[in-house]
Amino acid sequence: MALPDTAPLLVGLLLLFHAFGAWAIVEVNMEDKVEVMAGETAQITCMFTTDEGLGGTTIQWFYVLPNKERQRIYNKEPMHEAAEQNTLFTHRISLNVNGTAAVLAIRDVGVRDNLEFICVIKTLTPEEAEGRTQLQVFKSPTFPTIEAVETGISVNEEAPSKIGSCRVKNGYPKPNITWYRNNMPLRNTPPEVVVTSSTTIESSGLFSVQSELTMKVKKEHKDAVFYCEVIYFVPGATKMTESQHINITVYYLPTEVNIWVESPKGKIKEGDTLELRCDNNGNYPSSITTIKHQNSEYSVENKTMVRTNVKRLDGGVYECTFEETDNFDEISGSTKVSVNYLESAVITPKDSIAVMEGEELKASCNALSSLQTSTTWFKNEKLVSKGNTLSVKSATLETAGMYKCVVTVPEMEGMKTSSTLQVNVKGSPQILGPDVQEVETYETTVNLTCSATGFPAPTIMWTTSDGKNLNALQTETEDGAQSVVTFKITSNVKVFCNASNDFGSKVVEFNIKTILNTTLTTITSMPTISTTTRSTTTISSDTVVHTTPTATTTTSTNTITDDTVIYNTSTTNTTIPSTNITFINDTVQTPTKSPNIKKESKGFVIAIIIIAIFLLAILGSVLYFLYKKGRICGRSGKQDFSKRKSSKDNIVVEMKSDNTEEAILLGVNGEKQQPNDQ
Repeated sequence: MALPDTAPLLVGLLLLFHAFGAWAIVEVNMEDKVEVMAGETAQITCMFTTDEGLGGTTIQWFYVLPNKERQRIYNKEPMHEAAEQNTLFTHRISLNVNGTAAVLAIRDVGVRDNLEFICVIKTLTPEEAEGRTQLQVFKSPTFPTIEAVETGISVNEEAPSKIGSCRVKNGYPKPNITWYRNNMPLRNTPPEVVVTSSTTIESSGLFSVQSELTMKVKKEHKDAVFYCEVIYFVPGATKMTESQHINITVYYLPTEVNIWVESPKGKIKEGDTLELRCDNNGNYPSSITTIKHQNSEYSVENKTMVRTNVKRLDGGVYECTFEETDNFDEISGSTKVSVNYLESAVITPKDSIAVMEGEELKASCNALSSLQTSTTWFKNEKLVSKGNTLSVKSATLETAGMYKCVVTVPEMEGMKTSSTLQVNVKGSPQILGPDVQEVETYETTVNLTCSATGFPAPTIMWTTSDGKNLNALQTETEDGAQSVVTFKITSNVKVFCNASNDFGSKVVEFNIKTILNTTLTTITSMPTISTTTRSTTTISSDTVVHTTPTATTTTSTNTITDDTVIYNTSTTNTTIPSTNITFINDTVQTPTKSPNIKKESKGFVIAIIIIAIFLLAILGSVLYFLYKKGRICGRSGKQDFSKRKSSKDNIVVEMKSDNTEEAILLGVNGEKQQPNDQ
């Protein structure tokens, strides 16, 4: 092994240098202090120089105990190095030597590592050197907490009163606390300002500091802001943090009391809700506030008094009194309240007035008020006059009616009163509408209305052109009367409405024309045509036919044109052998008499038609009898005529009467047929 061989050599060299007096030079340089935050790794550097080089250099590290003794924590020799056992740093340190720099690393430093460390450099010669570095460990404190006193402070207190306390915990080195009021620092100047601080060293070695502020409170401190400032240290710097801001409640006696109208703003009128507010420039807890008005005393809640629906008598002086209950000192303030009013409008003459037609109408309207008023007159919601006097030089029937006087206070919204006056104008009645009115109706019952104006209220009578009086319902209106009559009509008639009073009368004529309406059914080519009617008459432009007896006839008419009208006067069953029967117009109105048809010719024509129908009936019966006997066309009466019926036999007309008799269906051979045989 090389070690046993070199050791004697080194010893020999050491003795040789000693013999000749050659000593090595050793120098050590270190920082005065190394700063580090708690929990981090601290590095302490030891710079050294020696003439012998690194081969025979020994490096040792120590820290200084509180009793000034040294405690070695690391030893590095040329052939061996290790941390000392059973020390504070045994498992937290390491040494790194790079050339002439030996760096001691201490992991996870704490405030207890705030010590002085020594680096010792030794050579083979007896020469050695050392350097010292102070390790400074820092720990930032917690955010400061501040507490203000919960109770108020009176300015009458003789001794200083506690304002609050401020506390900060777990800092290293010890933090400092400074109090501020409105951003100005407070110094300990007894007895005005007293700051008391206390420091606690925690088991971890950290510092906790508490500071309490007491001072003599003045009125100007009622809005002051207090807080505390904490100053603490970090590596290479100083930091500061502020607490939350607090206020204190300062009690002081008032020097002035004020009372004012909080609501409504502006002028007050009757019916308003009055809200008075009373306040003072003091802040004393033991006090009573009252409001007095005309020997009446009212309680005050939250510095406010409320009176609803005020009247003019509620106006006057209101006095607010503050009384301090400790010494029973009083201080007062007052204000004057004016309640404006507007009495009801009074019209002269009262309620109604009657003037003759053509005379002058005069009326006045007044309302007593505490403020300037404005008066206007309305009729039917339309403005007719301004001012408190209503004047019409020459009254007419149109002047009559209900007038409304409105009195307002322009400078106060909502102040308004009104009254009404019924104006009646004495004179002959007037009926609304033209003197002659045309009425056309399809109905058999007519309603007529007649409205008349005038004073006294006119009486309305209804008569007809034939002298009959009609019963009607009459009602009075604002400016006259109205009557409604209901009656039945059978023909054109004239009805007269007569309105009269003490000063005259007025008549209106109603010409009523009745319009009759008849509805006919359109008939086309159908197997069966059923017509039920009470009477039937056929009228053309030059022929009138009137049927009265009951008979069965056969005609050859194919078309009834649009100027043919049928009236039924008796029950008739008619069979028409035609392939097509058409009513051109479904509905026609009863025509007026044609000027070409004279009354004298009607009877003659009707007689001719009746005789012709009777002869045709006889002829038809004879032909039918001969046909059945086979005397016509060589046929036997036993032949089956139904087998060779023409398709024309399918056209059958059924005429029903209103007495619900059974309809009879006849073919061209005169035999009865059932409906299913058609």
